[in-house]
Amino acid sequence: MESIVSKVNQSDNQAIVEPRLNIILTTDEDDFRPVYIAGNFNNWDTQDSNYEMERLENGLYHFTFPTDFTFPEPLQYKFTKGDWSEVEIDRFGNRTENRVCPDLKGVRREHVAKWRKNWLPFKPNFLPQVQLISDEFEMPQLNKKRKVWALLPHDYDQTDERYPVLYLQDAQNLFNESSGFGNWEIDKKLAVMSEYKIGKIIVIAVEHAEADRIKEYNVGNTVLGVGQGKKYIRFITDTLKPFVDKRYRTLTEREHTGIGGSSMGGLVSLFSGLLYPEVYGKLMIFSPSLWVVPKLKIDEEDLALQGSTKIYLYAGGDESETMVKHVTQFKRNLLQSKQLSEKVQIQLSINHHGKHNETYWSDEFPKAIEWLFFQKK
Repeated sequence: MESIVSKVNQSDNQAIVEPRLNIILTTDEDDFRPVYIAGNFNNWDTQDSNYEMERLENGLYHFTFPTDFTFPEPLQYKFTKGDWSEVEIDRFGNRTENRVCPDLKGVRREHVAKWRKNWLPFKPNFLPQVQLISDEFEMPQLNKKRKVWALLPHDYDQTDERYPVLYLQDAQNLFNESSGFGNWEIDKKLAVMSEYKIGKIIVIAVEHAEADRIKEYNVGNTVLGVGQGKKYIRFITDTLKPFVDKRYRTLTEREHTGIGGSSMGGLVSLFSGLLYPEVYGKLMIFSPSLWVVPKLKIDEEDLALQGSTKIYLYAGGDESETMVKHVTQFKRNLLQSKQLSEKVQIQLSINHHGKHNETYWSDEFPKAIEWLFFQKK
């Protein structure tokens, strides 16, 4: 490696350094995934190709900051395998603090013991409290009963804090280890997020109607026929939410209230936000079945009258031939209106290798939670 001679100019609390800072990284646990540096110099972007490290050999990486680089002070960073779900951890599986580099020249040697994989491992003491609200919760709009769960922050009983709320569909597939389709592992993901001091939220999980699931999530008269979706949405909005707000320490306002789901559960959640924008300010929409409503109509004026609405929209490229096309077109249509483009924020996330299953929705869940509810943190 070349010898390094430095020249430092101080200006506005920043240092311009020549020659460059070199970082040598060793790791005990290596695989095919590339290594990136994310820090306060690139807005903590975890997959910035400008900061991908050069792989010299198995377990050995190198990066040299460019000659025209302007360093923030202090320089802070972490190493990732391309996402916060794959960030560095210590040899015991604990989170690591941001690395701080006081010397902006020469060679800095760093070491990573292990890496997260799909947000895991998790610490059991950070797991949310899982409560069965009722195994026969009355649904007067549908003349049915349903099992409903609440996931509370792990330290809910030790504080008097109030929390945002996210209503999720298909509870059977959210944290149930015996689910036939796998599950999102939201309990484990919330545990990891709590360890990183984000993600304290109440999740209300409503089980689907088994054989009547599609009928119950189908809104209006669609290509699937006449559905019960509007009645189901009224149950969540008019019956379940008031109950939850009375029983738990919630932040009741729309800017703290979200609803979400995947597939048909994503579609009924999307309609919930469009029909009741005064109630739901956050929408978590994964792989929505937009093909069911090819001519989706949006009440632009009603939606624009509300405060800011945030929509996290996810699609996998290996789900169907039209999934990515449909979600991309939905975003384009929604933001065509000037009044909506000023009120609605849409984060479109596309995994071109993503399939239509719980594994991919599980990986997306913490990203969506952070962007929807905790981005400012």
